[in-house]
Amino acid sequence: MGEFIIKMPDVGEGVAEAELVEWHVKPGDPVREDMVIAAVMTDKATVEIPSPVDGTVIWLAGDIGDRIAVKAPLVRIETAGGAGEAQPMRISQAPTAEVVKAEIARPAPETPVSAAPAAAAPFAEKPLAAPSVRLFARESGVDLRQVQGSGPAGRILREDVEQFLVQGAAPVLVKGGSVKKTATEEIKLTGLRRRIAEKMVLSTSRIPHITYVEEVDMTALEELRATMNGDRREGHPKLTVLPFLMRALVKAIAAQPEVNATFDDDAGIITRHSAVHIGIATQTPAGLTVPVVRHAEARGIWGCAAEMARLAEAARSGTATRDELSGSTITISSLGALGGIVSTPVINHPEVAIIGVNKIATRPVWDGTQFVPRKMMNLSSSFDHRIIDGWDAATFVQRIRTLLETPALIFIEG
Repeated sequence: MGEFIIKMPDVGEGVAEAELVEWHVKPGDPVREDMVIAAVMTDKATVEIPSPVDGTVIWLAGDIGDRIAVKAPLVRIETAGGAGEAQPMRISQAPTAEVVKAEIARPAPETPVSAAPAAAAPFAEKPLAAPSVRLFARESGVDLRQVQGSGPAGRILREDVEQFLVQGAAPVLVKGGSVKKTATEEIKLTGLRRRIAEKMVLSTSRIPHITYVEEVDMTALEELRATMNGDRREGHPKLTVLPFLMRALVKAIAAQPEVNATFDDDAGIITRHSAVHIGIATQTPAGLTVPVVRHAEARGIWGCAAEMARLAEAARSGTATRDELSGSTITISSLGALGGIVSTPVINHPEVAIIGVNKIATRPVWDGTQFVPRKMMNLSSSFDHRIIDGWDAATFVQRIRTLLETPALIFIEG
């Protein structure tokens, strides 16, 4: 008998450690070659770690939520052959927010391989599936233990879950009852949810926020938007309010470039950016992500809409790359129809401003002689008060308001 050590792979440029987000095995479980044994996460990327050998798990490096250094031992496996060590192989391509399979090099066998076929090791009790597939199954009410996997080593793919649903298998339903419930559940904050929490703490603890709220009459823009959607070409996405707001941001930033900046408060350096890279806060099944529409200053309304739609789909499906989820210079936060009447958005550190979009509602507005119905929307925007004074914040939002209330100005150059 021998012992085989799998080390934490290098999962990205400059990454020194990764967080354990899922174990597929426990000590004592048998494993097969290429069977996924763990999932780790860094910088919103999830990486699956397969076993390069057959054997039995005898040791795991830590619990879910623990951070393991690159090249540190991750798993020890007892094998029938000699001892060995899996050298971590650097992943050359940036992992995506979906799942990247980390290939691990195997050492040459130290003992001759027997010609007699070895008996296949049984699966671990926990079904093999990627985190995204587990999430899809939970949302669909499917118990993965009922699904036959078609992937390597019986791994369950998304297609297997979809086929299971098509074949008429009833989702697992939970019925409520009028009984007293006293159970509690402790949930450890891990993965993307933990990173969101850390980001929010960093932002609110280091940035003194000032929030400015202004109402905007969206009636004219809504009429224009309806006309443009009715005449849009085949293949063009349906326009929402956000592409118009993005173009209004570009024009307002041209007059106040200090708003399109990042602040390194450790070094005391403000960096103003000529490029307008707009982050669009997007809710996904895994949590909040901020895909970035780069160079909005060089895109028109339709170009902004198309790129925003592409990035939103990539974020929700878990295929957005690291570059597509970083590098914003200013952020838009919108809850769409659930936007409420006011919000206090948290700045996306190290930026200095965030524009919050609330829902559009028809309200009576006094026009000087009578009340008339107008489509009104509030902008709730937060600024870093160390960099942006209240007067400058108000001036910036008022410029955006003017552009949105007179949408023809958005299309006028200069």
